[in-house]
Amino acid sequence: MTALGGRAQAVQADLAEPGAAARLWDAAEAFAGPVEILVNNAAVGAVRSLAEVSDEDYEWVMQINLRAVFDTLRKAARHMPDGGRIVNVSTVNTVLPGPGISLYAASKGAVEQLTVIAAHELGERGITVNTVSPGATETDMLRDHNSPDGMETMRAMSPLGRLGQPEEVADVIAFLVGPDGRWMTAQNLRAGGGIR
Repeated sequence: MTALGGRAQAVQADLAEPGAAARLWDAAEAFAGPVEILVNNAAVGAVRSLAEVSDEDYEWVMQINLRAVFDTLRKAARHMPDGGRIVNVSTVNTVLPGPGISLYAASKGAVEQLTVIAAHELGERGITVNTVSPGATETDMLRDHNSPDGMETMRAMSPLGRLGQPEEVADVIAFLVGPDGRWMTAQNLRAGGGIR
């Protein structure tokens, strides 16, 4: 942004802390005025069987993956100007579940439902709300939660024969928040390289 002559300000927050997402919204408004584009992208996972999941795991994952999204959507419903754009990032794991990801998949499934409801509630104001659900994308989170063999399995699941790159997911988000995405709302775009 600054390379294009704009202004930028970094604001650090731990979304595991209740209220942090709402404070980020307030900081953005204080710096730049009304928030016209919101992308909820933060996520964590606790890969454990249902029997091993602790109350602390539940609170941590749900606070970051779900409550933070709820808080920013509520802020958007109250403060986003007409014509705004919202994208919530989910995962193909809501339709391709596996052992050990109960909290992650459940939290993201709830985000998908919030997306559709927000789209219907905010649509009369021209605000679009969509989900982007990446497949296996080369990120620290993917590497941290999967073995090398698991990574190879995911590569093979894609018709393209590779893992996705973060910028490829960002391109889909950019489409949705830009002028060409103005007729897209209440949708879930699976940016997963054909993994479904």
